[in-house]
Amino acid sequence: MPSELILVTGSAGRVGQAVVNELLARGERVRGFDRVPTPGLLDAHVGNLTDAEAVRRAAEGAHAVVHLAATPDDADFMSDILPNNIVGIHHLMEATRLAGAKRLVLASSGQVNWWQRERGGPPIRPSDPLTPRYWYAAAKVFAESIGQSYAELHGLSVIAGRLGWCPRPDQEREFAGLACAKDVYFSPGDVGRFFHAAVKAPLSIRFAAVNATSRPLSVTHFDLSLTKELLGWEPRDQWPTGLPAGWCRPNGN
Repeated sequence: MPSELILVTGSAGRVGQAVVNELLARGERVRGFDRVPTPGLLDAHVGNLTDAEAVRRAAEGAHAVVHLAATPDDADFMSDILPNNIVGIHHLMEATRLAGAKRLVLASSGQVNWWQRERGGPPIRPSDPLTPRYWYAAAKVFAESIGQSYAELHGLSVIAGRLGWCPRPDQEREFAGLACAKDVYFSPGDVGRFFHAAVKAPLSIRFAAVNATSRPLSVTHFDLSLTKELLGWEPRDQWPTGLPAGWCRPNGN
């Protein structure tokens, strides 16, 4: 029997490629959705999150949806965050519901707990109060909230992963300038394995928000115990495993 279809939005991005590659390597049937073609994926829709009909077509027949597509960091709210991360999540949630999918995995962010981490203290648990960094993180809080609503109202099984930092090739300087970066690093390999575990977790999970990072170098900022308990997932990697080619290594080269 063919495997059940998994839709990955944002499939051409840094995280999206890691997820698609891991799912394909495990023999899963994958469909992509992005604004540009997805390398190495035959079943890939090109479209925009603001186009409700395009999102609906992409979700048709999906058993599970991994939602990664979004403006990936703070940007102008009216022109970027609002259409892509707020209107887009509306279209995605409705398309997932109409498709009859059973599992939705939302890419949230460790930035929803930004100010606790900045102040230090014990590792942040998913149950801790949310203190989003700014508009991008606030939109992730919105996505988690509506995800829980759809879980309760429509019977979806929803998992929100509060991700560490899987840096893009153009983020080397920003990454190097942030003291905590190596401790919240999320390698492409760990990213792929995390999302596979989230897709395959028991459907008895109605809604859960969990933390997801690679193993820290020195300071543990995020408690991963709930992630292990619910998904059976633990990170394997540690910075600099999986860094883009040419990035600085621990010896300064």
